[in-house]
Amino acid sequence: MKLPRRKFLQFAAAALPLAPRLAPAQSYPAHPVRLLVGFPAGGQVDIVSRLTAQWLGDKLGQTIVVENKPGAGGNLGAQAVIGAAPDGYTLFFAASSNVVNTTLFANLPYDFARDVTAIATINNIPLILEAHPSFKPKTVAELIAAAKASPGSITMGSPSAGTPPYLCVDLLNMMADIKVVHVPYFGENQMVTDLLGGQILVGFGGVSAGIGHIKAGELRALGVTTPTRLEQLPDVPTIGETVPGFAASGWNGIVAPKNTPPEIADKVATGVSAIQADPKFKERLSDLGVSVFPMPPAEFAKFLVSETEKWGKVVKFAGLKLQ
Repeated sequence: MKLPRRKFLQFAAAALPLAPRLAPAQSYPAHPVRLLVGFPAGGQVDIVSRLTAQWLGDKLGQTIVVENKPGAGGNLGAQAVIGAAPDGYTLFFAASSNVVNTTLFANLPYDFARDVTAIATINNIPLILEAHPSFKPKTVAELIAAAKASPGSITMGSPSAGTPPYLCVDLLNMMADIKVVHVPYFGENQMVTDLLGGQILVGFGGVSAGIGHIKAGELRALGVTTPTRLEQLPDVPTIGETVPGFAASGWNGIVAPKNTPPEIADKVATGVSAIQADPKFKERLSDLGVSVFPMPPAEFAKFLVSETEKWGKVVKFAGLKLQ
């Protein structure tokens, strides 16, 4: 049946408002997607981001290009994605430091949880207290005893300000009633390099960046920060076994600029769910010392708010503040 011209034009006009909403999701991604990372190449976050970009790109049928934008504990990368166009072509590999920084840094021009579109969590990150083989204390208990015997004699490294390993140094000081000298690094790769070279003898870091060196005997693991021992390092005790109640971990997830269309966010989230369900992807993450941490967009958005509040209390209790 042929529609009269007037009826046809009315029908077409009514359908037009739907087109802008449907077209981006149907064609997305039509060209390569940028995945910004707020830390230098070679560290914990960067390693997992590149694995995720490869697998997610295959699911979405488009290349995902990782771009490192390090600085200020992940703030520079976060600010870059917050200021980007909300079209799905600039994403950010968020880390737990991004919510910590909301309280840790004074005068941030944004509120991370409020100013991004939460898409999906990727993985959680067990942390580890690791040492150069020449470090005399062989256990957490021995480290605490040495620190109490000579306050300020132990120098302890951590990655960039705002990261969970960074906070772990002060958390250990507080909970074990000791005083070690804290040396934050620009990035985790630099800290691990100095640990391997003996320029610094002990530090907190992510398991992903250190597990290979630990298994090779180049570094020694004193304790993990998780509530229970890790499957990948079953002989390494938890710090909580020596310091009751000590527990901390990190996480990574993908976010986009605020006001990114829900259809695009859902398409990326669906791709993330698909790779997280793949046993081979899980195995690759396990090899890096981390595990999948699935969470849909709405739940992730609430998680960002709750994490901001949780770490904010720790930062305020420790009296930490950075400019």
